[in-house]
Amino acid sequence: MSGDLRIDRVVTEGVFELDGGSWNVDNNIWLIGDDDEVVIVDAAHDAKPIAEAVGQRNVVAVICTHGHNDHVTFAPQLGADLHAPVLLHPGDDPLWQMTHPGSKYWHLSDEQRVAIAGTQLQVLHTPGHSPGSVCLYLPEAGALFSGDTLFSGGPGATGRSYSDFPTIIGSIRERIFALPEETLVYTGHGGGTTIADEAPHLEEWIARGH
Repeated sequence: MSGDLRIDRVVTEGVFELDGGSWNVDNNIWLIGDDDEVVIVDAAHDAKPIAEAVGQRNVVAVICTHGHNDHVTFAPQLGADLHAPVLLHPGDDPLWQMTHPGSKYWHLSDEQRVAIAGTQLQVLHTPGHSPGSVCLYLPEAGALFSGDTLFSGGPGATGRSYSDFPTIIGSIRERIFALPEETLVYTGHGGGTTIADEAPHLEEWIARGH
């Protein structure tokens, strides 16, 4: 990293709901920026601690790694309150409409760049956990924000609607594991990892099938 670029984490607790089930989850919200401006990655469960972590900084964008309700809970509200665009890949529109029917967002696209604090976040479309799942790569920090596509110990869940295991494996193999092995992975839930730690286990994940 150079200058004042930094990555802050906020953890919030709430409920993930899909297919008639509900699960209590802790979500990581990532704030990427400097003393003047910031990008919010996933606006989960509770707007107050996210807004407090933003402080007086200008919010460039509220980026949703995917459309599951636990990652977009307060995206429209924070976007409105902080005068920032909400960005989501349109592949996840069916999921978005479950939580925020009729609410508008800007479309994320593969290889899109989001300028922040003198550098750029690169959008990688990594479907599988959901059709519109994305990861955000920050080369300057050697960091990947993986949402629910990759965790420490394997890929995100694919046993629910709009998900597909072969697709997530392809996304991880072709997009994520193509990045430098020293890349730090900042996940949507739980602790982080590195590509070097995860890549050797790909065939094990394929064999177990989840």
